[in-house]
Amino acid sequence: MPDGRVWSRRVRHAGDATLDRLEPLLLKLRELPALRERKRGSFYRGSGAFLHFHEDSAGIFADLKLEGDWQRFRASTARERQTLLRRVRGAL
Repeated sequence: MPDGRVWSRRVRHAGDATLDRLEPLLLKLRELPALRERKRGSFYRGSGAFLHFHEDSAGIFADLKLEGDWQRFRASTARERQTLLRRVRGAL
């Protein structure tokens, strides 16, 4: 699946074990003053949902709201997480 593509495939929200694996990324996201983490791994920008994580047998994914639409990004590898962090920073 291409990065940033609007995707309708349904996957479950990331559980505690997956969020534990994402903790270094979550720490960096928590440092961004424009974001608020309302629930572990679920970030809001202002009053609107902005970023959250999913998991399934294909890996870890992040749903990021860009220009009013949710876009899904792979977040399974360190490189994918770095790319996601750059996209988040760019959107802010």
